Amino acid sequence: MSTQNLLVELFVEELPPKALKTLGEAFANGVFNGLEKHHLVLRAEVVKLQSFASPRRLAVWIPAVLGVAVSRASSQKLMPTSVGLDAQGNATPALLKKLQALGADASAVAGLKRAPDGKAEALFFESMVKGATLAQGLQAALTEAIAKLPIPKVMSYQLESGCELPGWSSVSFVRPAHGLVALHGSDVVPVEALGLKAGRHTQGHRFEARISPVLLANADSYAATLEVDGAVIASFAKRRDEIARQLAQAAAKLGGGCKPIEDDALLDEVTGLVERPNVLLCQFEPQFLDVPQECLILTMKANQKYFPLLDATGKLTNQFLVVSNISPDDASQVIGGNERVVRPRLADAKFFFDQDRKKTLASRVAALDKVVYHNKLGSQGERSARVRAIAQAIGQQLGGAALAAQADQAALLAKTDLLTDMVGEFPELQGIMGGYYARHDGLSEAIACAIEDHYKPRFAGDALPRHQVGIVVALADKLETLVGMFGIGNLPTGDKDPFALRRHALGVIRMLSEADLALDLGALLRAAYAAFGDKLPADATTALEALQQFIYDRLAGSLREQGYSAREVDAVLALKPQRLGDVPKRLAAVRAFAALPEAPALAAANKRIGNILKKAPPVDPHVSEVLLQEAAEMALYGAMKSALPQADALFEAGDYTASLQSLAALRAPVDAFFDGVMVNAEQLDLRLNRQGLLQTLHNAMNRVADLSKLAA
Repeated sequence: MSTQNLLVELFVEELPPKALKTLGEAFANGVFNGLEKHHLVLRAEVVKLQSFASPRRLAVWIPAVLGVAVSRASSQKLMPTSVGLDAQGNATPALLKKLQALGADASAVAGLKRAPDGKAEALFFESMVKGATLAQGLQAALTEAIAKLPIPKVMSYQLESGCELPGWSSVSFVRPAHGLVALHGSDVVPVEALGLKAGRHTQGHRFEARISPVLLANADSYAATLEVDGAVIASFAKRRDEIARQLAQAAAKLGGGCKPIEDDALLDEVTGLVERPNVLLCQFEPQFLDVPQECLILTMKANQKYFPLLDATGKLTNQFLVVSNISPDDASQVIGGNERVVRPRLADAKFFFDQDRKKTLASRVAALDKVVYHNKLGSQGERSARVRAIAQAIGQQLGGAALAAQADQAALLAKTDLLTDMVGEFPELQGIMGGYYARHDGLSEAIACAIEDHYKPRFAGDALPRHQVGIVVALADKLETLVGMFGIGNLPTGDKDPFALRRHALGVIRMLSEADLALDLGALLRAAYAAFGDKLPADATTALEALQQFIYDRLAGSLREQGYSAREVDAVLALKPQRLGDVPKRLAAVRAFAALPEAPALAAANKRIGNILKKAPPVDPHVSEVLLQEAAEMALYGAMKSALPQADALFEAGDYTASLQSLAALRAPVDAFFDGVMVNAEQLDLRLNRQGLLQTLHNAMNRVADLSKLAA
């Protein structure tokens, strides 16, 4: 089997930069998978393939591709023998029709294989399938790969003159395609796509290519030839690394610990905008630094794709880096143009900031009543009132009247920055601008931070609110959203979660657990539900049960991601602990208990006890010593009288690990009890007493976690 390396390139007009990385990977994998389906490449080669993606091309290099796939034996089930052959063993019309469809005739009947297929015998047609040629396999692979590309938005365009396909007048693709390359070694593979025939020529940089068009001698010379003759770095990863290197180098030249802002999404987007990066240093007037740096950074990143420069303390400087797609000998015109373009953007930000500060946040509160939040849940003003009520209740519980008053004030003003010009222009700054405007209004730092932080945590790994006031308001805000949406039945489905309820649930979990708040989850949800008044159904049971389970499901997933085993998580969450701050301590206790030699036997016994009690009527956890007859049940009761008070005391003190470990002494008497005592005795009082003994033991063993979940 002779193999050669394969190169396929689709040359197009400028692709959407935010989608370029994904498109490049999807194109490469799609072509490879299509070739693998036709047995033209080995699965092991997937780790060696190289994908290329630049603003004007998608390409893939695949090693060791066959010119013709090896012929292979095929066994195809036809039909049950009873259907294909009559009583005399002759082929039925149904069998002959099936064979005809496979390109065979009645002469093939004698060679059919009979083999069991479930309960019946079936007929199988065995043949040698001729391997596909590379042209056949690549044509199918290319067509399928293009059809399955995750294109953000498809456009239709007319084919160029002379390229029109029969019956076609236009093509639909992400951008107009102008060239196709398919090289197997140094040979062109005769395939077509999007009205184009494959060749060995491509285009380089629009302005800086040394040769146009670029001639590709073979598949292996693609990247090097394109870089030298076409002035294009075809590899997305290599181009990204080059941009990062130049950014760091340019910042280092300035000294003083200066560094470009770190933003992987921006770096990916800029990588999708340039073919041969050239980083240039620019600056703007220092007076713009009076505007909050978040505003300036966002406008430079979002609107201009620039990289702002920060000093050693993380403060924004008046210099920024531009990634240009050209490298002129004199870059002054490029630098001047970018400085000229950014100036109006910064001026707009300064204007918005100055205008917004002419009105206090408090003066904007009434206008929230005119902003619709949800057609079933009312306006932002009504929502703000609910958040205030929930925040007051939480603040009162955590810090008394003083904290409740601060939380109420912060909740009152938390959404007012939605009405400012700056947030209207940059919604990403909601909360952040509220903090700045609160400080300008003379409010305390605690209130300003709470307004700024009440959206936190915004994403996985984000910091929690800095102060207790912020935690109270953030918790109230997320609870209001969760309870309101569950109350009206607006639940997330599949990958659709327009109100980010999963993220809100994880935020609630993190605040309750990481801040170790002395709050009961069920009570929180009920208090939040009550704040809605007649906006939600009077019966809260169904909605709150569903919401609580939703939160525990998110918590279970989060804990497993942190490295806890499924058994450990299931054991703790089976009890639905209401203090989420206790969950880490319970998990640590379960892990320590599971390491004890007595743990497997006690977990198995606990599971057995649970099964016995499930089959019995409701049992009173009460034991009468007078009714203890067997030595084993007396011994168990005696051991329980010694161990359980200690375990209970340790549990109440919050030492869950020691509480569980103290139960290890019960292993021997529990084993002896099950070996020597009939629980379901015929005598009613004996049976109830023994069940009461087990219920008492079961209650004590499952205070920290459901130990039966640890049983094998």
